[in-house]
Amino acid sequence: MDPERFHKSAAGQVVRAGAGQGAYWAFVPHELPPSLSWDTELVLALSKADLALGELAGLGRNMPNPHLLVGPFVRREAILSSRIEGTQTDIADLYGYEAGQLPLQGLARPAPPESDVREVLNYVRALEYGLERLDTLPVSLRLIRELHERLMDGVRGEHATPGEFRRTQNWIGPPGCTLNEAEFVPPPVPEMQGALDAFERYLCGAGDYPPLVRLAFIHYQFEAIHPFVDGNGRIGRLLTSLLLVEREVLPLPLLYLSAFFEQHRQDYYDLLMGVSEQGAWREWVEFFLHGAAEQAGDASVRAKRLQDLQVGWRVQLQEARVSGWILGLGDSLFESPMLSATGVQKRFGVSHPTAMQALRRLEEKEILKEITGGERNRVYVAAGILEIME
Repeated sequence: MDPERFHKSAAGQVVRAGAGQGAYWAFVPHELPPSLSWDTELVLALSKADLALGELAGLGRNMPNPHLLVGPFVRREAILSSRIEGTQTDIADLYGYEAGQLPLQGLARPAPPESDVREVLNYVRALEYGLERLDTLPVSLRLIRELHERLMDGVRGEHATPGEFRRTQNWIGPPGCTLNEAEFVPPPVPEMQGALDAFERYLCGAGDYPPLVRLAFIHYQFEAIHPFVDGNGRIGRLLTSLLLVEREVLPLPLLYLSAFFEQHRQDYYDLLMGVSEQGAWREWVEFFLHGAAEQAGDASVRAKRLQDLQVGWRVQLQEARVSGWILGLGDSLFESPMLSATGVQKRFGVSHPTAMQALRRLEEKEILKEITGGERNRVYVAAGILEIME
């Protein structure tokens, strides 16, 4: 890491670590909050983001059964956040894996490696765990370690001490680069521990900046500290989703920024580095606010479409005078839109013939579509849900 690139940064300082030929430079971020220069463009960006999140929050509060719609959003975020790290999984693969149906039959494309799908599912489980844990534990270093433990369980990087902050130096750069060739070296372990303590104080403090600006600060700071051997990017993005709910910016986890970061991946990396190298907080915050506004608008559209789909299906099934449990089956598709007769049997405690009869009824109504084309082990998918969330 070239220390000259960070020499004039107001966001932190470079320190010399190690000894002799093993000596290297590392970056230690200053405590939050930084000094932020406001101008008209930044104020407008904040206003647009707040307005978009307010609309999304109102939508979430007024949905008759919003929790049914949270699952698709959580899974979409897991896929896109993991894709930034190199996994190749889509939403059909994830739902198929959860339903015990991977690899899916009847699809033209090959199935992704199971290890990729498992990583994405771990993200789902970590996020769901975090949302439940907020009832008993605020976002803190303890919760962050618990999330990391679930994220890294049994997947690539499992060797990287799941649930524990690193005890060795890590670095960021091209594959195969050495420590001294790295583009960015986070704080050495002693400085990292001090930075984490300050980070937690900021997490728990009130602060003088608006919530979304604080979230932009927090996201950068976590990336700069890079406290785990692996999984830092995913945990950092997951924290944003949890903090939006914990700070009551949103009533439900409906906003995720990974789609925006994935779409603007190079800008995302460049702007984070710009804070470290030049103290360019204003540019990073504006980018973050644009992402929040764009993704809030996107989430509102998708949530409305899901809600309309659910209402439409219920009307169809009620007009067909189906039994109550089939109405429940229709609603459950928003949690598990890919299923088999065996899955229906287990979930609703019905016989195999009864499960098949219900699946065929939903197929007749074009709510479900059979995708294997086989006579046995048939798999049905609620394609309308997947199309909305792709």
